[in-house]
Amino acid sequence: MSSPDFAPGLVVRGFTPPLRLADFRLAAFDMDSTLISIECVDEIADAAGRKAEVAAITEAAMRGEISDYKDSLRRRLAMLRGVPESALAEVLANRLRLNPGVEAFVAACRAAGLKTLLVSGGFTYFSEPVRERLQLDFARANVLEIVEGCLTGALIPQAWGEIVDGVEKRRTLLDVASLMGIAPARCIAVGDGANDLPMMEAAGLSIAFHAKPAVRERAMLAVNEGGLDRVLEVLRP
Repeated sequence: MSSPDFAPGLVVRGFTPPLRLADFRLAAFDMDSTLISIECVDEIADAAGRKAEVAAITEAAMRGEISDYKDSLRRRLAMLRGVPESALAEVLANRLRLNPGVEAFVAACRAAGLKTLLVSGGFTYFSEPVRERLQLDFARANVLEIVEGCLTGALIPQAWGEIVDGVEKRRTLLDVASLMGIAPARCIAVGDGANDLPMMEAAGLSIAFHAKPAVRERAMLAVNEGGLDRVLEVLRP
């Protein structure tokens, strides 16, 4: 069922609202341009004078025009080689902001008994402060290699791998759900870019937040206007 006129700025597909938020047990969130208003890699690139070039690759990757997310990220990171760690600190302190409605929606998830997961193709330098601020239960992101106070243009491999791409986002969602005894049908996944689609399609409810066209078209719920808390117009406590 499609209900494009459910409410201004909300598009509902495949179900009849409202649903009960408490019927779900895990909510997974992308970070850049979903929980927060910026793409961190683009803002770091600004310090290197290469924001336009890096942002163009980011935009193409998020729109699904670049199929290999890992390659696109490696290309962007190579352009950041030599950027001082102080540039990351400046982004964190002065540019990183939560998107409207994020705190309210995450708080509603917690109040309804859901566990929360941040899974990002971005960087732990930013995801850990976001996780702490929002009191999220779990997080996974890429780890920037910093040597002598500067970015090397590489990532530090972790036990699970090196780069969180779409495949890893889906795997992380399903792994966390499995470990907690939660069926995928009782998971929510929220994202905005093409690399979020694998986890969104694995979840029982997929939510696109101010997303790229290909993501809006495939999500069960698309928030195209207003804050993330507009989801609560469809998901009742």
